[in-house]
Amino acid sequence: MRLLIADDHELFRDGLRLVLTELDPGLEIIEASTFDEALARAAEPPGVDLVLLDLVMPGMSWHEGLTALKRRIGETPLVVLTAAEDRRLVTDAVRLGASGFIPKTSSGKVMIGALRLVLSGGVYLPPALLEDREVSHLREALPLGSDSAAAMADPDRAPVQTPASGLLTPRQREVLALLGQGKSNKEIARALDLSEGTVKLHVTAILKALKVHNRTGAVVAAARLGFATSPEAAAAGGGRAS
Repeated sequence: MRLLIADDHELFRDGLRLVLTELDPGLEIIEASTFDEALARAAEPPGVDLVLLDLVMPGMSWHEGLTALKRRIGETPLVVLTAAEDRRLVTDAVRLGASGFIPKTSSGKVMIGALRLVLSGGVYLPPALLEDREVSHLREALPLGSDSAAAMADPDRAPVQTPASGLLTPRQREVLALLGQGKSNKEIARALDLSEGTVKLHVTAILKALKVHNRTGAVVAAARLGFATSPEAAAAGGGRAS
């Protein structure tokens, strides 16, 4: 998995690198210290699988910078990391396409749990803001399942149920296509230059999005939805979930 940290404080980026090793041992991290640099680095091949963005950086207003970055990365999840916890900032950031909002005061454990939630197709918001009326209205409008509040409050314990194929990221679509060819996690990891741990996260997200319980179900559901998968592989895939 390739991750972009965009923050103008080098010391914070260094500390974040240490925390993120728990997310994926094979994680490749690239960095940017301005919005312009973040836009350039996000466009470098082979692209990125996740962006962690500080809203206060040189070059643009946060509103302009976040909008431009989302336009550049498309459906790739972007998570805001900031020292501010203003509810209006949270709602504006999510409405502009952010998949999460993690205060810099969060513990490493909370941050890793939140990022796993986002990578599995969910949206993370700070628990302290969940009872706020404006944030609550936003939460109700988000494409999350009935356990969304619990999931955002404790991402380690309550995975989000996502709707069907519309929320699959481009990378998850690639993984699904390879699942349809009957490939194992190890083979998918090799084909997409990912770690096996990252592939497992994507497979979990795919199963949730398609509302199935194993790889065979994912391939069959994907075929019905028009994904480029192989029915023969579905028949041969058995019930493997990993």
